[in-house]
Amino acid sequence: MKKRLWLIFAVLSVFLLVACNSDSADSDDSSTTTTSAEQGESSTKETAASSDPIKVGVLASLTGALESYGKQTRNGFELGLEYATDGTMEVEGRKIEVVWEDTETKPEVAVQKATKLLEDDAVDFLVGSSSSGDTLAVLPLAEEYEKIMIVEPAVADSITGSEFNPYIFRTARNSSQDAYAAAAAIAGEGVKIATFAPDYSFGWDGVSAFKAAAEKLGADIVLEEYADPAATDFTSNLQKIIEAKPEFLFVVWAGANSPWNQIADLKLQEKGIKISTGAPDIIALQFMEPLVGMEGFSVYHHTLPNNEVNDWLVEEHKARFNGEVPDLFTPGGFTAAVAIVEALKKSGGDADGNALIPLMEDMSFETPKGTMTFRKEDHQALQTMYAIRLEKVSEFDYPVPVLIRELLPEETEPPILN
Repeated sequence: MKKRLWLIFAVLSVFLLVACNSDSADSDDSSTTTTSAEQGESSTKETAASSDPIKVGVLASLTGALESYGKQTRNGFELGLEYATDGTMEVEGRKIEVVWEDTETKPEVAVQKATKLLEDDAVDFLVGSSSSGDTLAVLPLAEEYEKIMIVEPAVADSITGSEFNPYIFRTARNSSQDAYAAAAAIAGEGVKIATFAPDYSFGWDGVSAFKAAAEKLGADIVLEEYADPAATDFTSNLQKIIEAKPEFLFVVWAGANSPWNQIADLKLQEKGIKISTGAPDIIALQFMEPLVGMEGFSVYHHTLPNNEVNDWLVEEHKARFNGEVPDLFTPGGFTAAVAIVEALKKSGGDADGNALIPLMEDMSFETPKGTMTFRKEDHQALQTMYAIRLEKVSEFDYPVPVLIRELLPEETEPPILN
């Protein structure tokens, strides 16, 4: 009854939020061992029923507006499990079973599906989701059922900030990491920067985080310009930016009515204003021809990392998916799978959430983006990002983010917000 009441409360809370913001396995005493939390390198106990499978429930947008993100996560997760287990699909003698659920990018559906995974399927881990709204709605369930939840690819700062609970570990980067990466790519002492964003919370938050990071590096924000998110004519906004004479224009934008064509038409780059933004997924890159030459940052493009894990991912992805390369969210799904397997290796196969928390805090593991580490204070994965220049490359039919330099985890480390 308690769980049912809580479920009702959770769903109501989600609607209010939207309105306000636009192993298990039996053990015997002889199989239990204890270690110190400070060492965090071996299991806190071994499960007696080691033949029982580890069950992982993955929440993703497998249909709807974010369907491509969900499918990228799924492809990456399945490849990540294979890589981390050397193809056996088991860890510490226990098979790994995965149950997939489609959230439809609806928080109330995400809660229903997560409850089903926890109660009916009795999963040991949760993973997801494609949407921050879905993820925020599910976080309290992980705490109630005392199950580790790996957050991927949702980026809202509040997930590891104000809504954090100790069962949450995030392999995805957060919004502040994006902002710090963007600032690290272009900001410096005395550099003049203007910002342009839609006039609602997404734009305000993005600019606020970028401004804090850029000013910390000594940059001067000469103008913050906001536009109606439904607008199609940005001429007056861009004229103000031209008059402010910045060296860089940093753009935060999402949606089909993007300002890229008008930025090109008004020849901002020919006027000495360099454009900077985040390089998106491959589908969106195909519409960024007007921005060739711009400098910014990237979370991932398959050509950017230089390590054996990424080489394996690219090769296997091509082999499995008709020559297609991994996209923006594929390595995230891969990394979430690796994190679960590495945690279970540390615990000797024990999937108990309370046993895993101290073992996963400060845990480092290898991913397609290099070494990641779960920060102890908020369980946010610190990770490499990339300073890039958008260029035309002969073997691609879209502008490609070309590496200027890697942005190391310490450069993009976000503030602790919990």
